[in-house]
Amino acid sequence: MTFRKKHYIVLYLALWLILIAIPSGANPGGSRDTVLIRQIVSYLASDGLGGRKSGEPGDSLAAMYISHILRSQGLEPLFSDGLQPFSLVSSVEMGENNSLSFNNINFEAKSDFLPYSFTANSRVSAPAVFAGYGFSISQDNLQWNDYPDDLAKGKWVLILKGDPEIDQPESVFSPYSEDRYKVLAAQDKGAAGVILVAGPKFNEKDELQGIFYDKNSSRYSIPVIQINRKTADLLLSQSGKSVEQLEKEINELRKPVGFSINQVVTAQAEVIQKTVMSQNIAAWLPGNDPLLKEEYIVIGAHYDHLGMGGPGSGSRMPDTLAIHYGADDNASGVAMVVELARRFAHEKNNRRSIIFAAFGAEEMGLIGATAFTSDPPVDLQSVKAMFNFDMVGRLDNNTRSLSIGGSQTAAETEDLLSSLNKNFSLQLSPEGSGPSDHAAFYMQNIPVFFVSTGAHGDYHTPGDTEDKINYAGMAEIADYMQEVIHEVSNRAEVLSFKESGSMTRRSRGGRLKVTLGVMPDFAGQEKSGLRIDAVTKDKPAARAGVVRGDIITAINGNPVGNIYDYMNRLNALEEGQTISVDIIREGKPMVIIVQL
Repeated sequence: MTFRKKHYIVLYLALWLILIAIPSGANPGGSRDTVLIRQIVSYLASDGLGGRKSGEPGDSLAAMYISHILRSQGLEPLFSDGLQPFSLVSSVEMGENNSLSFNNINFEAKSDFLPYSFTANSRVSAPAVFAGYGFSISQDNLQWNDYPDDLAKGKWVLILKGDPEIDQPESVFSPYSEDRYKVLAAQDKGAAGVILVAGPKFNEKDELQGIFYDKNSSRYSIPVIQINRKTADLLLSQSGKSVEQLEKEINELRKPVGFSINQVVTAQAEVIQKTVMSQNIAAWLPGNDPLLKEEYIVIGAHYDHLGMGGPGSGSRMPDTLAIHYGADDNASGVAMVVELARRFAHEKNNRRSIIFAAFGAEEMGLIGATAFTSDPPVDLQSVKAMFNFDMVGRLDNNTRSLSIGGSQTAAETEDLLSSLNKNFSLQLSPEGSGPSDHAAFYMQNIPVFFVSTGAHGDYHTPGDTEDKINYAGMAEIADYMQEVIHEVSNRAEVLSFKESGSMTRRSRGGRLKVTLGVMPDFAGQEKSGLRIDAVTKDKPAARAGVVRGDIITAINGNPVGNIYDYMNRLNALEEGQTISVDIIREGKPMVIIVQL
């Protein structure tokens, strides 16, 4: 028996011992008893679960634990045995077939070059050209084209990373400086492959950026690699210029520089995507009203975290490989969901039915919550509100600050929250969208409550440990939210949904001038284009006839393969413009005309 097998047998035995000790049904709602909350946080944030990264053993152990603990409170499991499985890409690794050569020199993978996670797995032998920063921009007063004539067509294109204003966070070049934008622009110009290199202004140490998964599984149709400056300078040797000189020249002159390199480059890229399984957990408490029990309230939290961290994981300490415990993010949210389940199951005074859910793969792009809303256990039209608890374990006893997002996604929400509040300093945010699982429900026109005690210095670091949780504060939040949920689940009239804030999560710079009014598949699960997971009524896409499940393949004839392509295509459009959108609907291609 291997050490690994022994290790997980011990973990399963430990899980069983924990499960049989779970308290159930005790204590009235107003109790300050924190036994169950502390027990859940301590287990989920323990060494044995290894940071609960999606698809890893700790993720499965956490799901088993949550499923059993919800049942122990007397809830009925939903889906098959309480679990809703889904697949996702969790990581990437370099394959065996990666090579680079030119001028009769063979270069070494890892030391001289590396493929990107979004590369095509293919081999190309073609002449090479240099195309500056790889810009193709025609926006207002910013005109910059690094691709005169057919410079890139059928060629390997060497491109500088970053932009001429890399030291300015608010640079006009920021929306166009990301690697994926540059690859898309080169692909549009007919490039056979893309080679990226960092000048000294971008990366003084000339280090290759380690291959990592950027949480989107889509690929481009051409190979994409990065090389260090030493290798790039050899490639540029016949031009008489170095990467450092070219970067300096372009930054000073602020105009494109492009030319043929007079070298034939032969390169092959291969990156293997690791597909894993994770799951949502859901159980429900039937309502006690003959009519209202057919309506539902969802109370949820994500249970996954960042595992051991590392580049691309979302860790704020990407160079530190250590367990990211995720006690506050989001063992605290799961503990809150279970504590509320215990209270409501004990009292059984809810007229509407309540679904208690723990979502997987939130850190990978809301994949679990999107899977839940894409294939729900009940008709989503019967879901009347969603409460999402994400990081509720760090209540400051001095400020008493409690953040609640989505406060204007129902006409009644703010009055309800204020009338029931006794001792919190409420920080209300009106918008229903945001970087957590409630966004998937808001996109389905469901009022949402996004409850959090806020970020802190330990967020997404190994320092987010269970000893820093304010357990008494969590019990107080549970008291308050129990009253709010009781009111929502028992009121005669449902909350009146209203749109509050964009239903489209924006690019990093927030610079989009137009929106279609859709929620795209952020994780790139669909490989034939960009899947639409929700459509906002009365927005351009809805008015044109786009529906949920459509797959966008092109905008104005330019291909769209992922969320990055989509954002970059929108970035080139103007309000009031009429565009064509190519889609696939139920396997059939269509073209829809959209007025922005």
